[in-house]
Amino acid sequence: MKIAFDNDKYLKLQSENILKRVSSFGDKLYLEFGGKLFDDYHASRVLPGFLPDSKLRMLLTLKEKVEVVIAINAHDIQKNKIRSDLGIPYQSEVLRLIDAFRASGLFVGSVCITQYQAVPQVESFKDRLNNLGIKTYLHYEIAGYPHDVNNIISENGFGKNEYIETTRPIVVVTAPGPGSGKMATCLSQLYHENKRGIKAGYAKYETFPIWNIPLKHPVNLAYEAATADLNDVNMIDPYHLEAYNVQTVNYNRDVEIFPVLKSMFEAIYGSSPYKSPTDMGVNMAGYAICDDEAAKEASKDEIIRRYLNSLVDLRNGKVKRDAVEKIALLMRQLEISVDDRKCVKAALDKRDLSNTVSMGLELPDGTLVDAKTSPLLSAPAALILNALKKLADIRDDILIISPTIIEPISKMKINNLGNHNPRLHADEILIALAISATTNPLAQMAMSKLPELAHCQAHSSVILPQVDASVFKKLKIDTTSEADFYAHKLYVK
Repeated sequence: MKIAFDNDKYLKLQSENILKRVSSFGDKLYLEFGGKLFDDYHASRVLPGFLPDSKLRMLLTLKEKVEVVIAINAHDIQKNKIRSDLGIPYQSEVLRLIDAFRASGLFVGSVCITQYQAVPQVESFKDRLNNLGIKTYLHYEIAGYPHDVNNIISENGFGKNEYIETTRPIVVVTAPGPGSGKMATCLSQLYHENKRGIKAGYAKYETFPIWNIPLKHPVNLAYEAATADLNDVNMIDPYHLEAYNVQTVNYNRDVEIFPVLKSMFEAIYGSSPYKSPTDMGVNMAGYAICDDEAAKEASKDEIIRRYLNSLVDLRNGKVKRDAVEKIALLMRQLEISVDDRKCVKAALDKRDLSNTVSMGLELPDGTLVDAKTSPLLSAPAALILNALKKLADIRDDILIISPTIIEPISKMKINNLGNHNPRLHADEILIALAISATTNPLAQMAMSKLPELAHCQAHSSVILPQVDASVFKKLKIDTTSEADFYAHKLYVK
């Protein structure tokens, strides 16, 4: 994998730029964090070299000045909205975020429940936070938000929201997912701080789209692919072009809301500190791209993966066909196709040859490995073993796990655990490999190659069961699949 991004340079530039923005306002900066604050695997895939926890690392360089506020929308609590990549409700994600920030040494000041409604689910979560000793503040729905500026900037608008007490100059406002009310929380605080005579400012930190690379750059198009279900569209910032005669990239939602934000700033301060949506941002990622061609290739690969994943999501009812067609259009613009993903052909050729569920994997040097379902192993389990043997230069016909280890596990699954499928999943084969490694040097050699599976590319001829998908994700294998269910079943664990 070619490195396309200088992470150290990025951390330095980003922290310097945020401190510069704080000083431009005076007392305090409310910094809205878009996207994922850590576990940002999309950024690490399209910008190889970008570490998934780069934003967190950047904040740690400023940690004595930083306080975190987490916003969660009452409607999401009521609907028990799930964070799809983790499979947990937003309420649980709030607690996970607090634990992660605290473990890193960042101070979490409070949680803000936005668009508050006194319904049982919301009250229960509020009580839970209070019982855990976490300060909780309530913000309310405002009639006419976001367009009725006169009502919003009044005691009937932001004025009725509870004032979030903060103690540090940089207040990071983050959330478990989109639509949580981060921006409204920041603006409400500006209103209350201004009433108290405190000069506070607002800025937005969002990695994508990257404002100072071309509109149709594959990195920016990969962001469109990632948000195809949200209808986000990258566009030239017309306000920045008019103010400075410079083309920069933003996206439709920020461009559409900017006139309203500008009016809010004018109502609070008397004038707006920003002339464009781009002005509001503090993202320095574009300056840290060190190999543009590598970034382009990585982004094209990501768009193909997004397309394949969107077909699975469509099959599972998670997205509409418009989202799939949008990504297909992006692929046509870049003149790329599924055929460019070599592991897809390897998986499908193996499926057609064996007439059973199969997988293909491309190793970092371009070598292709395949595997099929067998009486004792699922295709994902067999693929991991085959890939490790190839990396360890172990002949294909040599067994590195004895059947005497696999068979008792298989029998236990059927006889004692109530499973109908005797085949070992990916997690089970890794446990069996670890057991074998205690007495078998070849198994130990294979196991030592596990880190080299990171960033390999894999494809399955059917939608992977969750247990296998989870293992591949933990091994950092970029995995896609056909939009077909195993054995034509509609429910797969």
